[in-house]
Amino acid sequence: MTSKQLGIIAAVLVGSATAARAASHSDAPLIKQDPQANITDVYTFLGTRYNNPNIKVLNVIVHCRPFSEPGDGVTYDRFADDALYSIHIANPATGAPVARYDFQFSSVSSPQAYRNLDTILSYGRGANVGGAPNVGAINQAGDARQNFVQTYKVFRSAGQPQGRVIGTDLLTPPPNVGRRTTPAYNDANGRAVSGAAAFADLDVYTRQTVANLPNGEACFAGPREDGFFADIPGIFDLLDPRILGAGGAGQNGNGVDGFKGYNVLAFALQIPVSDLPALPYNGPFFGKQTGVGVYASVSRKKVRILSDRGPASDSGPWVQVNRMGNPLFNEGLVALRDKDNYNRTPPTVDAARYAQYARAPELIVLLNATFGTNFVTANRADLQAVYIPDVLRVNTSTAPVRLAGQTGFSRLGFIGGDTTNGISGGWPNGRRLGDDVVDIALTAIASGPAYTTITTIGDNIAGNDIAYHRVFPYSATPHAGPTNRKDP
Repeated sequence: MTSKQLGIIAAVLVGSATAARAASHSDAPLIKQDPQANITDVYTFLGTRYNNPNIKVLNVIVHCRPFSEPGDGVTYDRFADDALYSIHIANPATGAPVARYDFQFSSVSSPQAYRNLDTILSYGRGANVGGAPNVGAINQAGDARQNFVQTYKVFRSAGQPQGRVIGTDLLTPPPNVGRRTTPAYNDANGRAVSGAAAFADLDVYTRQTVANLPNGEACFAGPREDGFFADIPGIFDLLDPRILGAGGAGQNGNGVDGFKGYNVLAFALQIPVSDLPALPYNGPFFGKQTGVGVYASVSRKKVRILSDRGPASDSGPWVQVNRMGNPLFNEGLVALRDKDNYNRTPPTVDAARYAQYARAPELIVLLNATFGTNFVTANRADLQAVYIPDVLRVNTSTAPVRLAGQTGFSRLGFIGGDTTNGISGGWPNGRRLGDDVVDIALTAIASGPAYTTITTIGDNIAGNDIAYHRVFPYSATPHAGPTNRKDP
């Protein structure tokens, strides 16, 4: 793409008022039936260590468990104790493994996970004190009134599951039950408070559950707000015309955010850039670069045996049941015949098995059939360069990128003039919370491969319903059950 063509894109898109981001909340039939193992979004971008601005780090944040209802008492959502949640560092050109971090969570049913089994409350009542009920607010992560406490281990290897243990007995925070039970999450009206600019501004539960690992990494795992916002309901209703809006690009505000008010489960890492290789690759739009690829996966044991006398038992090797790199690919481009296959396979096979879906996306056929357009449907090498292999490519040679809420941040990345050392601040150079990947992707579909005519497509959603944090773990504060932004 020439600089003139980039300038045309910027001129057209900067004026667009729409803002949306893609995800994989319902990307394949089998993983839809296994919500605790379902990855919704992967974010990765350069920043600084949460407690030392002089250390440049690669942030990786993974959201899973779509449509987590904030008010789903009495148990609330927890990480599956029989799954392995993984962050992969890969060769950005081939998808081959470089390093792997696995998160494994403690039991959700063991008596040892509870302080009091003689209550209906998982949060807000612990063991009796002096014969009297210990009922009230949770004031510290893991305190006596956080009845159920889930912990986790972190493993690191060169690519195989469960390598060397680098963290153990790490604490997860409680869910946002509400202002009476988890007051530190919420304001006086019971609404979640978010948008912290510094680590000290985070709520106490989040601060206390960010952990330091011995190799210089930092980690977090726990409930967060679902930062995905988009009119996916309209998009998948045969591209409801409301997603375009008056004048195109979704400017009339009639979109419906199908994810407003929901939470997710998140696991996250900060990895010192000095510990990562600088591998060569050809980045979309910006040519030869150096850095790493990132994707996430969830695995389960090959054999599960159920018993009517106790807990199930799992055995055998770990089998991958879900993966995600770039937004939109499996959910919006891969055909039904291959959706489950994609989730089982590594990115090293993408060029051979799934490149066809990037080179000739059915979504373009649907756009043409619905709106009478004539967008190019075949030989889309421009889209293949973004999606194959399906890893998020991050240029690790630049300075830390801008975050949503900071001066100079654009949801459109380089298209909106937001660059760092001449490289896009956001997707497809990694992905930040707030990157408008739906608009970027759909505009590329409509405008490429030549980009001589730029046609913007938006989905009429102007932004997320709550501010992101500007410090690790970055994902917004989870919504409260009684007063989330989904319910009246």
